[in-house]
Amino acid sequence: MSAKVRITGVALWFLPVTTRVPLKFGTEALTSVTCARVRLTVEDAAGRTATGWGETPLSVQWVWPSASPYASRLEALRLFTRMLARAWVQFSDVAHPLRLGTDFSDLLLPRLCEDFNASGLAPDSDPLPRLAALVCSSPFDLALHDAFGRLHGISPFEACRAPWLDQPLVEFLSPDSRKDPTLAGRPVSAPFLATPRRRLEAWHLVGGLDPLHPEELTGKEPQDGHPILLADWIRKDGLTCLKVKLRGNDADWDFRRLVEVGGIGGSLGVSSFTADFNCTVRDPSYVVDVLDRLETDNPEIHRALLYVEQPFPYDLEANPIDVRAVSRRKPLYLDESAHDWRLVQLGRELGWTGVALKTCKTFSGAILSAGWAHTHGMGLMVQDLTNPMLAQVPHVQLAANLPTLLGVETNAMQFYPAASEPESRIHPGLYRRRDGCVDLSTLDGHGFGYAGVESVRDLGEPDFCHGAG
Repeated sequence: MSAKVRITGVALWFLPVTTRVPLKFGTEALTSVTCARVRLTVEDAAGRTATGWGETPLSVQWVWPSASPYASRLEALRLFTRMLARAWVQFSDVAHPLRLGTDFSDLLLPRLCEDFNASGLAPDSDPLPRLAALVCSSPFDLALHDAFGRLHGISPFEACRAPWLDQPLVEFLSPDSRKDPTLAGRPVSAPFLATPRRRLEAWHLVGGLDPLHPEELTGKEPQDGHPILLADWIRKDGLTCLKVKLRGNDADWDFRRLVEVGGIGGSLGVSSFTADFNCTVRDPSYVVDVLDRLETDNPEIHRALLYVEQPFPYDLEANPIDVRAVSRRKPLYLDESAHDWRLVQLGRELGWTGVALKTCKTFSGAILSAGWAHTHGMGLMVQDLTNPMLAQVPHVQLAANLPTLLGVETNAMQFYPAASEPESRIHPGLYRRRDGCVDLSTLDGHGFGYAGVESVRDLGEPDFCHGAG
């Protein structure tokens, strides 16, 4: 048995997807997205090889909020992803995939990001953010873990247990972490469930632009057989969990939105809500006032509100806001700020109580963040990046293997359901929500369990290809 591999080949494709309805991020609306799909080949010491796959939406508005033109930012992401393809195939280290993924993110990615920003390829005076760099790197990291799992006939979660991985969690963190007695001897796999779940409660996203009532319809809505109004989605999919996108700069609107969505959902059997303030809040009193008003005027909705998600700006180090006034009222989860375990640690010091994990920040990073957060008593959730096609599989697998607060957010079927039609023929339960859940029973135990779904579409010639595989 060899738990070490080296990378021998990488191929990259860019797959465009168009939304059926807009999805608002901060001050921008997403109407299309480009997914980066990667095929990566590894080889062990005995010369055995395996090929793995990864995919991530390059969600420009989310990873790179800016006044620079959308087209300029998208082209910069594509150029940087091509740069990463060359860097990954030239990455000559031989190690366990968690070590390879961690070293690439910690040691190489910051330098590559600096080189890219110095090259003039990014929009003028608008450097590529760390979050964007992680998202561009994540399909390679996902494909690496998938390839290792396929090589040995195990899942990436099994690959992080003994005998495949004997090093404790602290070996993948910083030298200072060894001084933390809470981490002593803690295995990487400590947060993993003994038996992965095969059904997960599905959180539906109520976007800030989504119409709630018939009188809000304009007649320009898509006529594609999928619902438009929230009540119709709840009835069709049997939803019980709603994530409510708010503005974060209009407290009266945010309060009314929570009450409206809570009223519609509550009348139709929805039992759980979460509030996403869109990273635009700078004063905790804004969130406190909305929560306190909700508790006074609408106590049933307030009780059903399980947690609050990322009200404050992305850059936690530049905005070290003490958030304890909020987290004393409701659990407060990092999302956009949680680039890695170090920022999760900083968040906890500032009063955050949980972390929303995403595979788009690299699978390696999600595993380490989950380990650090779980060890220190923080709650876990797995949030969506509106993952279609192949990207949906590792996303739900992460949630299935961790003790999330409740299920998983999954909303690609709302915003671009047609994009995943070929994949849904193999995994129908992953791309449609039934009885409020997604069903993982068709996934297998090799790598992320794609079970052939990576081969259902003709990808054409890759945008980049080098080496074996």
